[in-house]
Amino acid sequence: MKTAEQLERAAVLGSGTMGHGIAQVLAASGLDVCMYDISDEFLVSATGRIRANLDKGVAKGKVTEEARDAALARLTTTTDLGVAIDGVDVVVEAVPEKLELKRELFTRLGELDEGVLLATNTSSLPITEIAAAAKHPERVTGMHFFNPVHIMKLVEVVCAKQSSDAAVELTLDLARRMGKEPIRVQDAPGFASSRLGLVIGLEAMRMVESGVASAEDIDKAMTLGYGFPMGPLRLTDLVGLDVRLSIAEYLAGELGAHFEPPALLREKVERGELGRKSGRGFYTWDAPSK
Repeated sequence: MKTAEQLERAAVLGSGTMGHGIAQVLAASGLDVCMYDISDEFLVSATGRIRANLDKGVAKGKVTEEARDAALARLTTTTDLGVAIDGVDVVVEAVPEKLELKRELFTRLGELDEGVLLATNTSSLPITEIAAAAKHPERVTGMHFFNPVHIMKLVEVVCAKQSSDAAVELTLDLARRMGKEPIRVQDAPGFASSRLGLVIGLEAMRMVESGVASAEDIDKAMTLGYGFPMGPLRLTDLVGLDVRLSIAEYLAGELGAHFEPPALLREKVERGELGRKSGRGFYTWDAPSK
């Protein structure tokens, strides 16, 4: 494998909430990035969000116009997976949280040259099971980013049982090249951040459900009383209630009943109240997120 500084070309599979952010940060760190998704509509929307993020950075004086233009010039898109992964040094997968979908992709990715680093951005699914689908599972790691990717500093680098030391070290170094602060965790259900964050989020939902306090006041308790940058219910709206429900169901099966989703969460998802992306969750948003 190359060193992190020698990496030149990356593929990001998936252009959604996490995928477009990962592509942006990789391009900003100097890699040529091909972003793949199943429709041109998704890719056009994702490219627009990347441009808007960079324009906002320019307006705030955090990104130069030259850096913005250079990052956009390094970004290409395609609906052809073969084109996306041709000649890459690293692949970051950011498709929906469905284990079989990810395993299917990693079976295909396993055919790439042995020197290609393969990372999955899953927030809770077992990296070991995903890696097992690849021909060379030792070069598969977890690279769990946080939303919004271009702002949040943390990246969890997750070691599958098969991950080689070289692959893990390269993943840590790549995260640093991207301007992130990585932590190294083992492949356990929920890793570190999802497991801890979900416990707080689910308890906050139960408090709303039982009438302890409003969502706004519960969030205020955590931001003002405990120094959280964002309350757990507002964060749930940004992550997506459907995503939180899926993770909770998985962790309940793996770790026990204290991760069992509250009835309120299930009801909101059934009603289509998914958070910011639908315009309503625990809060009402001005417009659905595109």
